Amino acid sequence: MTGWRLGYVIAPPPFVRALQKLQQNLFICAGSFVQAAAVAALRECDEYVAEMVRIYDARRRYLLGRLKAMGIATQVEPTGAFYALANVKKYTRDSYSFALEILEKTGVALTPSIDFGRNCEGYLRISYANSLENIKEGLDRLERFLEEKSGATR
Repeated sequence: MTGWRLGYVIAPPPFVRALQKLQQNLFICAGSFVQAAAVAALRECDEYVAEMVRIYDARRRYLLGRLKAMGIATQVEPTGAFYALANVKKYTRDSYSFALEILEKTGVALTPSIDFGRNCEGYLRISYANSLENIKEGLDRLERFLEEKSGATR
């Protein structure tokens, strides 16, 4: 259900009412098709979930290895999502402009980490919620871009 927003929160009792106000006014409820999919996932998908965990872990390990080889390894390995933050501080201090330049020159879309707060500046968020083939292609393009960038700055 990648991208289908559905979840829950566990909070200390003093925070529950404030969270309810946010939920009621900002989120309302999940769409009925998302709710039905969640029920099916909880009741019928154990085998599929196990296979997806294996597939995502293979993608994650591949991505982390490539980022390390490119010299832009993440400082904290992801264990609960399908994103990694690539450390591009040696190339830029403006992740927004850098992500846009990569998109324009390579066709690879990455998320500028400044979107997650100023302490994340200097990183690019890379998703591995795609096929391994597409991840490899995207990383090949990114690697060529970074090699050209390194040559230009020497």
